[in-house]
Amino acid sequence: LGFLMAMRAVRRVVRVGAVGVFDGDDARDVVSAMHADVANADDAEEEALHVQDDIESMLAVLPSDVRDAVATHAHRDHLLEIVLDLGRAPEARFLGDLGSQYLRDSPVEECELLAAAEAVGEFGGDNRAGIEGTLHRISCIRNRRGRIVGMTCRVGRAVTGHVDMIRDILPSGESVLFLGRPGVGKTTVIREMARVLSDELHKRVVIIDTSNEIGGDGDVPHPAIGGARRMQVPDPSLQHRVMIEAVENHMPEIIIVDEIGTEAEALACRTIAERGVQLIGTAHGQLLENLIKNPTLTDLVGGIQTVTLGDDEARARGCQKSIMERQGPPTFPILIEMHERNMWVAHNVAESVDDVLSGHRPVVQLRTRDSKNEVSIHRTVYDMDVSVGASNISHTLGAMGGIIAPTTTIRNSTDDSVDDPYAWAANIGRVPDKDLNMIENDFQKKKRGKKTRVNASRTR
Repeated sequence: LGFLMAMRAVRRVVRVGAVGVFDGDDARDVVSAMHADVANADDAEEEALHVQDDIESMLAVLPSDVRDAVATHAHRDHLLEIVLDLGRAPEARFLGDLGSQYLRDSPVEECELLAAAEAVGEFGGDNRAGIEGTLHRISCIRNRRGRIVGMTCRVGRAVTGHVDMIRDILPSGESVLFLGRPGVGKTTVIREMARVLSDELHKRVVIIDTSNEIGGDGDVPHPAIGGARRMQVPDPSLQHRVMIEAVENHMPEIIIVDEIGTEAEALACRTIAERGVQLIGTAHGQLLENLIKNPTLTDLVGGIQTVTLGDDEARARGCQKSIMERQGPPTFPILIEMHERNMWVAHNVAESVDDVLSGHRPVVQLRTRDSKNEVSIHRTVYDMDVSVGASNISHTLGAMGGIIAPTTTIRNSTDDSVDDPYAWAANIGRVPDKDLNMIENDFQKKKRGKKTRVNASRTR
């Protein structure tokens, strides 16, 4: 029935191969239970999801002793990336709470960095390279003279099963935007969406692959994208041009683009959406609020404009005469905040933006995956502190905001907090009413003038 109908459903459970309906406790309790059982959920995810990483190809570019240390490491399956910095010991970083670990005591030498760079190949304008036939991403750090002084070797995995979190949205034909911090799995999800849309739903899908991170390095794309076609981008600054070229030359039904970050790319998305082509995209950020407050990307959610109301309308609404409203229809009608790999928040963008700008909390879908690999969809009033669901975490709120401490601490006990993560919206555009100020000033002047005349008559 599409996402807009799903927003009106009270609760559903989507199983792998089956759909059922049940009643239960409040969504807040579900989130707490999910975080309490996060270890079991991760173990179940490994069993339920099919993961292909081809890590041996990436290990081949590393120094021999580092390669052996990674190959025999107990947490090799959770490896996120390997960092090689000149003059420092090589470091392996892992997913989740496993943290990082040094792989040897001796520091990385320049000859090792040069050997690794030669094994990888040529780096592009964004200082990224790949290994042909794989999804791994190799990024370099250069000094002012252009010499490589550091490398980040990030493991690319083809994961099958994550799309179950939004499988009900795919046939709707609505454009979908994913938000999430780096490493939360945005690229992995859109890669699998490309396969499902092209192979199972038989859509014409074109991927705009700026850094070859979706379809892998080389001229032949990785099998993980299925039958989707892939267009490579010669320079990151030309991504918006390749997006328009894909629509004009290749007649796609769906375009998939990763890391939308410039105004030109946002305008290209608007142009593509107005031509009737479905968009699947990603952007960095944790909350819908990030896009509302970001002047570069705000058009993705409809844009924000200042509106001056008449006296009667302002009185009827009970608000100031100058308010903020959504400028037009959003480029992406559906937005999904990926807070964790097993916990997403889905927004109906038009309704959520209107609620935020009017000072209310939007009604959203909280989508979670439990230890039994069941995806639960709950309709609830959005509370950022509950959706993040962890204590002692700082949240980055918007381009103009900073790092602030969480307003609520999540414990095993019931949280009765009424903190509003969207409270800032209540003050947007709230400027002094000039008419009221003028009337008040005139009244004060007349009052002072009357007192002066009374005093003068008494003096006489």
